[in-house]
Amino acid sequence: MLSHLGPQFPPAEHPELLVGLARPDDAAVYAIDDQRALVQTLDFFAPLVDDPYQFGAIAAANAMSDVYAMGGRVLFALNIAAFPEDLPPDIIADILRGGADKVREAGAVIAGGHTIIDEEPKYGLAVTGEVARDMIRTTGGAQPGDTIILTKEIGTGVLIGANQQGAVSDDHWNGALAQMMTLNRDAAEAASDPDPDLNFAQGVHAIADVTGFGLAGHLHEMAELSNAAIEIDLGAAPALGGLAEAVAAGFGSGGQSRNRDYYGARLTIDAQRDLTTFEEALLYDPQTSGGLLIAAGIIEAPHLIHELQQRGVTATPIARVTEPIDAGRLTVTPSETPRV
Repeated sequence: MLSHLGPQFPPAEHPELLVGLARPDDAAVYAIDDQRALVQTLDFFAPLVDDPYQFGAIAAANAMSDVYAMGGRVLFALNIAAFPEDLPPDIIADILRGGADKVREAGAVIAGGHTIIDEEPKYGLAVTGEVARDMIRTTGGAQPGDTIILTKEIGTGVLIGANQQGAVSDDHWNGALAQMMTLNRDAAEAASDPDPDLNFAQGVHAIADVTGFGLAGHLHEMAELSNAAIEIDLGAAPALGGLAEAVAAGFGSGGQSRNRDYYGARLTIDAQRDLTTFEEALLYDPQTSGGLLIAAGIIEAPHLIHELQQRGVTATPIARVTEPIDAGRLTVTPSETPRV
């Protein structure tokens, strides 16, 4: 996108800027000495849920996720907010409290922020984190033979839209809410654990989090930046409860359509049939506060999956990295029996 601004806006070059505009990634990384680097990111959006406290917590978890996707830990955050003049103060307080509680859960602190007046509420965070330089994990770096592990289930985009129409059961909606409010901290810590007895942290070659571009978009980015190809086992992709029912009822999202239009041309479907609408949702549904995609070596991956599960993290191997016959190409293998 920035290339359209022309030569007056080149990617920043600086010896201490380890990850910046030159290649897309989840956050910027800036070296502060030979061992450590700062991780910086920013994210905010309009309400996706009715409850103001939950909105604040989800927005905060979503913003901090980009630090975790770089292998870092969160240090502090600044609120970024826009509120209508007539929004009741107790609602504003609940939004900010939800964000602050989630930052506190991350072991960090809200250190300030900025608010403007706007017709539509918006909230998020500018997040500062820290990472050991030898533990930085970017979206690129996946290697042929790697297993790609997904740490949350798919379906928040569809379920948010369906819930707005009252078409999701309380149990299924509560499950989606719980997932969106869950930090990716435990997943990131497991993937970055330097404990020599675990012996797999160095086998983690790439990490990305799944957000607006959906599973297909973020795997495509990982393949392209890693100069590799990726084969997706769509039969293994985990779905949130209620996704199948919402898709069957005709719910989707504009983001899903845009992802399908763009990334569909970059997919090869390894099957003698078209994908079902449910399978398309698994591929293209944009996620809010989605899970991490962790590319780990074939030897380390089973041990990492076990460690993730020990920490209570969903850990599903959903893809593998292959040699780059066509770098950035995704091959999707559905299950033999169509899913829903």
